[in-house]
Amino acid sequence: MKIALIGQKGAPTRNGGVERYAENLAAHLASAGHEVFLYSRKYYSQGLKEYRGFKIISVPSINTRSLEAITNTFFAIVDVIFRKVDVINLQSIGPASLIWLLKIFKPGTPITFTFHCQDYYHAKWGRLARAWLHIGEYLGCHLANEVIVISRDLVQYVEKKYGFTPTYIPLGTDVMTKVPVKNITRWGLEQGNYIVFVGRLVRHKGVHHLINAFKKTDTTKKLVIVGGSAHTDKYVQELQKLACDDDRIILTGNQDGETLQELFSNAYLFVQPSEYEGLSLALLEAMSWGLACLVSDIPQNLEGIADTGLTFRVNDSVDLQKKLQYLLANPEQTEKFGRSAAIRVNKEYNWDDITKNVVNLLTTSTK
Repeated sequence: MKIALIGQKGAPTRNGGVERYAENLAAHLASAGHEVFLYSRKYYSQGLKEYRGFKIISVPSINTRSLEAITNTFFAIVDVIFRKVDVINLQSIGPASLIWLLKIFKPGTPITFTFHCQDYYHAKWGRLARAWLHIGEYLGCHLANEVIVISRDLVQYVEKKYGFTPTYIPLGTDVMTKVPVKNITRWGLEQGNYIVFVGRLVRHKGVHHLINAFKKTDTTKKLVIVGGSAHTDKYVQELQKLACDDDRIILTGNQDGETLQELFSNAYLFVQPSEYEGLSLALLEAMSWGLACLVSDIPQNLEGIADTGLTFRVNDSVDLQKKLQYLLANPEQTEKFGRSAAIRVNKEYNWDDITKNVVNLLTTSTK
């Protein structure tokens, strides 16, 4: 099959769960023998034409917070209209708002829509953007030939809201092999001497709760915040100000490749303090590295870790601090959580199984 993926920023991934998902899906589909076209924002892929076996098609975008995603999706759709593909996969509810263009100008091509999360809950969006995202969700769920959701929580939501059962195919990851410390020594990091958060620095990720809790925690370990702004510079500045009086707290900015692998591989603990998530790929990746995970008790995090980690009350930095202190004082329990997490990821979120399920769905949609 010739498969087009539209709606992600591009590849290679710099940050973002949707981007990592799309890149890995494209790579696994390509390795299974399919021809895959992954659409990218021009600045993101920097002229790269092919990566991990799939083709990258770079198209323009208007690079502002409100217009970047939707204009890039528009130009990707214009390109794919004139390209021979067997199936199109739209990522997320924002890009799904333009699905009607594909229905009009490419009526014979099946369209699948991957519903990652209810992005209109993200604090960075204004009223107009949230309304547009609601429209995208509605159009994606009504016009796509097949709707894929990445969490069981979203299955229940779509059933209740739209009256049909979507196809559940979760995010995927691979169980990873530990790598030694090399690049991360620049921050004074050693194996096991730090706690890590990985994600975009946006308010609903709850990083301010984590910093507040950590500052009250009695430990010589460091807290490493890995991630950068997503048109949220004011929030990043707020975090920098909040952390500036504690030299144990390190903000690394966006990291990828070997450095990101080292940061995951050598951490003592992963913390996910989100106020809202889809199913977090950063959480699954942390589990794949055999890290114990301390997460807020929102349904999506609970679905991810099951009984393989520890939870705290969402938005409660006092409870978060207590759970941090417990895991720091109990390294044997922390290691046990990490081993259980790796086993769970391999069983429930294995890319080989996920690729087979996606191929089956795409094949069905073309018949």
